[in-house]
Amino acid sequence: MFSKILIANRGEIACRVIKTARKMGIQTVAVYSDADQDARHVELADEAVHIGPAPSRESYLVMDKIIAACQQTGAQAVHPGYGFLSENEEFARRVEEEGIVFIGPKHKSIAAMGDKIASKKLAGEARVNTIPGHNAAIETAEQAVEIARGIGYPVMIKASAGGGGKGLRVAFNDKETFEGFTSCRNEARNSFGDDRVFIEKFVEEPRHIEIQVLGDAHGNTVYLWERECSIQRRHQKVIEEAPSPFLDDATRKAMGEQAVALAKAVNYQSAGTVEFVVGKDKSFYFLEMNTRLQVEHPVTECITGLDLVELMIRVAAGEKLPFTQGEIKRNGWAMECRINAEDPFRNFLPSTGRLVKYAPPPEIDGVRVDTGVYEGGEIPMYYDSMIAKLIVHGKDRPEAIAKMRQALNGFAIRGINSNIPFQAALLAHPKFVSGDFNTGFIAEQYPNGFSAATVPHDDPTFLRVLAAVANRVHLQRAMRISGQLPGHEFKSGEDFVVLTSRIGEPAQNTPVKVKVNDRAFDVQAGDRRYRIEMHTPLRDVVMRGTSSGEPFCAQIERVGLAYRVMHNGTQIEANVFTPRAAELNALMPFKAPPDLSKFLLSPMPGLLVDVAVTPGQMVRAGEKLAVIEAMKMENILLATQDCVVGEIAAKKGESLSVDQVIIKFQ
Repeated sequence: MFSKILIANRGEIACRVIKTARKMGIQTVAVYSDADQDARHVELADEAVHIGPAPSRESYLVMDKIIAACQQTGAQAVHPGYGFLSENEEFARRVEEEGIVFIGPKHKSIAAMGDKIASKKLAGEARVNTIPGHNAAIETAEQAVEIARGIGYPVMIKASAGGGGKGLRVAFNDKETFEGFTSCRNEARNSFGDDRVFIEKFVEEPRHIEIQVLGDAHGNTVYLWERECSIQRRHQKVIEEAPSPFLDDATRKAMGEQAVALAKAVNYQSAGTVEFVVGKDKSFYFLEMNTRLQVEHPVTECITGLDLVELMIRVAAGEKLPFTQGEIKRNGWAMECRINAEDPFRNFLPSTGRLVKYAPPPEIDGVRVDTGVYEGGEIPMYYDSMIAKLIVHGKDRPEAIAKMRQALNGFAIRGINSNIPFQAALLAHPKFVSGDFNTGFIAEQYPNGFSAATVPHDDPTFLRVLAAVANRVHLQRAMRISGQLPGHEFKSGEDFVVLTSRIGEPAQNTPVKVKVNDRAFDVQAGDRRYRIEMHTPLRDVVMRGTSSGEPFCAQIERVGLAYRVMHNGTQIEANVFTPRAAELNALMPFKAPPDLSKFLLSPMPGLLVDVAVTPGQMVRAGEKLAVIEAMKMENILLATQDCVVGEIAAKKGESLSVDQVIIKFQ
């Protein structure tokens, strides 16, 4: 067994590998860029080596620097994690040539399966079901359109070296094919250094189901069941679960056996994933093989009780798999939510900056949090947007969903925006709860994007009651202030009016009566009665307690004179008034927001990579104005109406902040 390994990665996955290595008694070496000098993985590792500037192409993607760090520290092996160099055949080969063990498959296996075009041909030879398409690299956008017409729309345009949603577009017509081909090539070139693109048939109403495989150097290969990864937004996985609620045992077995056959065909020696697209009739087709550890590997670990990182390390050290196919158990149901730094209420634009507060739920009762961040740390603009992975394990699917909803309620993040409200809304959606979904689920259910108004709550009055109780607790504190004039002490009444507002909705007035009963609060709101008991102090953002005997977890905080209450993905801003104060508040004048229609504002922090217009130019609605790059994704800003450009207020190459003016219109 190795005594020291280097992790050629950052963030959550680097911390995950360090955790297992420490359990195995193996020392670890971290590498870090300028942006990551204070990162959590640097702190957790036994040693750390600086490898260059913040952009990944100058640090985490530079093979020479990674290999030099191994030699400098005496690391006998390197774990690549996922992303960056994890599926780079040249990196695996060079590491092996230097006498360092690559904790992953052999470079020949990566070459065969990491290239999507070659892997599809090889899958066909191994008698694995494959999807119709054009498997050779396409040179021009015109050729792409011609091929797409031949296959029949819709088609999927994919970069050969793509992954994680990068370099992938779905096209329904010639125009989308032409534009999508160009965008895919650009994204692939920037993200992977390989701009080859191919096209295949897009299966409608598809499910994305993947099989986890594991092979050793002694000819043993097994599959560790499947993961359901159909809940995706723009081809990025959002919620993953194991097992799949869609598969029957016969289909599960057939997919597993085909995955093993493919792995054996390339002498696969490590953990890997064979991805399939599954039609509504349970027909399945090989999509691609990821020759690395997957982001969503924890759900497989939960239902099998295995540590995939440990098994990767042991296989790389030459050990045999310690079990056969028949000995692999499947226990319960696991789910994973990817908690990302993005604003779901602003079309999921990246949200970078400092984590003013980061308080994940406690890791008890089947809850697990994998993360690479800490409170007070920075989410940089140079890398992917993941803050953490929230994983739960229950005895069945309904229990897993319930645990996940409660865990999301108890996950407090401040300073940047996160997709937690969106995750909570998905988990409450009837079609998700019933297991009736495919990869188009999010686009179908949220065709106009995600907004506060699209998040239903099973009891909206409960949120207002929590605001009233929080206000009553604050008043109790005021009532205990010392030095009050005898006979004129501050006293609180029982009657209040809760004024609530949600973005895009009119304000609502809710009369409530709050009675203090020992340590509980008896609240009447209309014809509804609640008995609220608080088990945590108000100084904590995450509030736990019981409502009429049922446990709850919500987030409550004071924002100016109002209370912000968050529960099950729904957020309200509530002012709690006395009845007289509510009457006076109704007389207050309304201040209209400023007119910003003559400005193009940056919707997120990022790098301005292109300004497509000039002063005096007439622009039509839908035309490109500018391009901002953040977290490895290009975001194109389009004109919402016909206009004339007045002044360019920001320069190409400039780092922008949220709402910074880019263009002024006449």
